[in-house]
Formats: sequence, structure tokens, C-alpha cells
Amino acid sequence: QVQLVEFGGGLVQPGGSLRLSCAASGSILSINDMGWYRQAPGKERELVARITSGGSTGYADSVKGRFTISRDNAKNTVYLQMNSLKPEDTADYYCYAAGLYWTFAVPTDFTSWGQGTQVTVSS
Repeated sequence: QVQLVEFGGGLVQPGGSLRLSCAASGSILSINDMGWYRQAPGKERELVARITSGGSTGYADSVKGRFTISRDNAKNTVYLQMNSLKPEDTADYYCYAAGLYWTFAVPTDFTSWGQGTQVTVSS
């Protein structure tokens, strides 16, 4: 099993910044994709940003130019730097990771999710 633990949510005023982090642990062989989804009350979960092991990134149109995703492959950790936050960014943010881990010495696909961290943007 691969576990993901998130840190960094909280309350921030409009225009402020927050940095989320998410660390993966377990019998990890490799992590291909890592990223962040968010879900606001009454809305569907949406992809915010993703990053491959090679560093290629993708963003939702609503966060381009404001959010930056990065990762530390040595630490199996992904980050989301969120700047110029808006009230509409308020949501629960979930990290995910997809790759291979060892199961009885056999490489096995996994997709794991963090527990979620709340981000509230309000004055």
C-alpha cells in the first residue's frame, strides 16, 4: 500500500498565498503522475494541477498563472504553491499519486489519494 499525507491548508484572505504539500510513503517503486484535485461544496471534484515524473505540468484554466505545482522525486513529495487566491478557490484539496509499488516482490500499479485538506479564502 502507498499512503499519502497532506499538509498546508487553512484560512487565507483573498489575494493571499498558501502552499500545500503531500508526501507519499510505502513500498514505492516509482511514481509517474502526482497532482491535486479539489472539490467545493455542491460541486464535482476537478483536477487542479498535475505533474509527471519528468516534470511536465498541466493546470486547470481557472488556476493558470496563479498556482504552481512542483515535486521532489527523492522525497516522493508534491507541492502546490497557490498565489493570488480567490474566494472561488475555496474547497477541499486532495493530492493523488499513481505509479508502481512492490507487492510480494512484484511491481504492482497503484493510485492513492490523500485525506484532503481544507482551503478557505475569505475576508
